[in-house]
Amino acid sequence: MDILSNMSDLQLSLIVIGIIVIVGVVVFNWLQQQRYRRKVQAAFDHEHNDILLDTHDSEEIAPRIEPKFNKSPISNGQPDLLMQTDSSASHSEAKKMSITQNPSINIPTHTSISSSTTSPVLDYDNNTNYIVHIRSESVISNTYVAKLLQRKFDFGKSVYWLGQRHRDEPWEEITNEANADGDGYIHLKGCLQLADRAGPISEVNLSKFRDLVQDFASQVHAAAECPDIVSTHDKALMLDKFCAEVDVMIGINIISKDDGAFVGTKIRALAEASGFRLESDGVFKFRDDNHHLLFTLSNYESSPFLPENIKSLTTHGVTFLLDVPRVSHGERVFDQMAHLAKIFSNTLGGIMVDDNRVPLSDSGIQRSKQQLIEIQTAMKNNHINAGSPSALRLFV
Repeated sequence: MDILSNMSDLQLSLIVIGIIVIVGVVVFNWLQQQRYRRKVQAAFDHEHNDILLDTHDSEEIAPRIEPKFNKSPISNGQPDLLMQTDSSASHSEAKKMSITQNPSINIPTHTSISSSTTSPVLDYDNNTNYIVHIRSESVISNTYVAKLLQRKFDFGKSVYWLGQRHRDEPWEEITNEANADGDGYIHLKGCLQLADRAGPISEVNLSKFRDLVQDFASQVHAAAECPDIVSTHDKALMLDKFCAEVDVMIGINIISKDDGAFVGTKIRALAEASGFRLESDGVFKFRDDNHHLLFTLSNYESSPFLPENIKSLTTHGVTFLLDVPRVSHGERVFDQMAHLAKIFSNTLGGIMVDDNRVPLSDSGIQRSKQQLIEIQTAMKNNHINAGSPSALRLFV
């Protein structure tokens, strides 16, 4: 009370006015957000086919396009790329392929694409992994197995261990928890990944892993089976080269007209009504019912959409992005992304453009969808289904 009594009428008036202004801004933002939500709901009121479930057109045959991919054509008549022994380049960064009017990446297509239904435990194959076996006549104690698990991060690439506790029992992935729950295993399978977005595994690390396996087998009086290092390294180089060719992201940009700006609260309301969720990295992410990431919505400018500043944020554009090798049924997911991009463009009053800010036409969007199908078909033909556990491990 002493503080209030010492204030002049002018100071008290300014404090009251300040409080009224703050309350007014909060109420105004709330009313704006509710208004945007009503507009978004109206945009979704008419019925749309569920493109992830509608399969009536998934078997449509796409026209053949002669390959010209990085001057190293991929052809259906070509021998299996993963079995060749040529040099490769690292695919340390995914290429972003914005939708353009004149696409330049063309791979021969197949009639349809199916996602992998393989169990994740059985998805470790020798196309993408260096696989070793340790077989014992007696149970290998879990205390010994624990020592193997401690070395999982020593070889520059991911290592997974699978095990059988008894003959004719199913394989299981060996984690610290699974290992502690049992008495041990009689058959171990080690899977060392041959490549990822950082590049292929080195011949030195392959040798280190083989030596570890052989030494371990000797200690537990078991037999070790280890493939040849030189040929495996050649395979890793070819795998990395192939992955670099298909490692593509497709983006759709929506920019404001006449150098205007989009308001952060409006973008958030529209995104959440469309099924996106804002995550801690400042990117809106669209996931399926199994929490698999399908595509993202990010700021066209450098600032992320952080919860603490999105109410005051304005931007000149947003970007939809689809990571082609990490999404199964990519053509359907692309249709869904393009459909939402059109809704955003109409509701925000923006323009859909490519990375050169050239307006997109429907034919340009369809050609880019065709590119996506061709890329995912090339992956399937080389025993890597887009969006499968194997692909998710390779493209990380």
